[in-house]
Amino acid sequence: MARVQRMVPAVVTALCLTAGVAVAGTLDDVKGKGFVQAGVNGELFGFGKPDEKGVWKGLDVDTARAVAAAIFGDAEKVKFTPLTAKTRFTALQSGEVDVLTRNATQTLGRDTELGLDFVQVNYYDGQGFLVPNKLGVKSAKELDGASVCVLPGTTTEQNLADYFRQNKMTMKPVVIESNAELAKAFFAGRCDCLTSDASQLAGIRAVAPNPTDYAILPEIISKEPLAPAVRHGDNQWKDIVNYAVLAMIEAEELGITSKNVDEMTASADPRIQRFLGVTPGNGKALGLDEKWAYNIVKQVGNYSEVFERNVGAATPLMLKRGLNALWTSGGLMYSPPFK
Repeated sequence: MARVQRMVPAVVTALCLTAGVAVAGTLDDVKGKGFVQAGVNGELFGFGKPDEKGVWKGLDVDTARAVAAAIFGDAEKVKFTPLTAKTRFTALQSGEVDVLTRNATQTLGRDTELGLDFVQVNYYDGQGFLVPNKLGVKSAKELDGASVCVLPGTTTEQNLADYFRQNKMTMKPVVIESNAELAKAFFAGRCDCLTSDASQLAGIRAVAPNPTDYAILPEIISKEPLAPAVRHGDNQWKDIVNYAVLAMIEAEELGITSKNVDEMTASADPRIQRFLGVTPGNGKALGLDEKWAYNIVKQVGNYSEVFERNVGAATPLMLKRGLNALWTSGGLMYSPPFK
């Protein structure tokens, strides 16, 4: 009985700490410091990387800017913390960042074990393999005995092992923590192939000394729904980040762009009136200004604009919309009604 009595305070303390996190009020904290602190990749062209002038660019970067635009009416009120695959979740758990927009795959284990919540997917992906053309390999099933560059602490590492085991092949993993160092190792010939999400492979190939010397093999061996993440327990903050992503998707479906958003405020369509805050209600529901969605579209763009600007056909990544097209065009991007 004495042992039980000694344990009770610890349990109560843990419950209180958990409750404290749940009601911490991330929105108030963010407003108090005047910016959103976003965890991003920092090394992945097209998703999260500063350009030669130090300006942060990428699909995940623009996702974080959308959150800032929703809260402050200013997409530039965001600061970026570059994180590795190994440190990304710890940084969010500890409060070092307010939101993680760093090509992270939503999984059951991460949802239940890490104290995090994932929001709307901002890029549907799948794991593939990048090989030098000189290797003469046309299929992942020809990689038996290959050395494979891979990041640790990722779903990629487990998927790699599963795929080779399933196909009764052997491989030698070359594990390197940094994206940049991993790419350098691959280009230097330290491994036969590199495995990661197909979008990351496209980004890595885009910055290769000679991109045409490399090919992404046709096999996609996993589902990788990449989504921003927040700490578990703050429902208002989760709603804000979730609907910031959804707003870009909804804007595309409604035909609203950064260029026509001002004239669209005069639309007679009740869906557009609600979405742009002409008819109030959505802003109050989220604890934001009624023009929150307008500010996202005006300053960041709709999902199509963000996609094409960062990773689309006219960029070095040359990615097609595929699963990331709207549901009306055969993709998976689908937003609930904004009402």
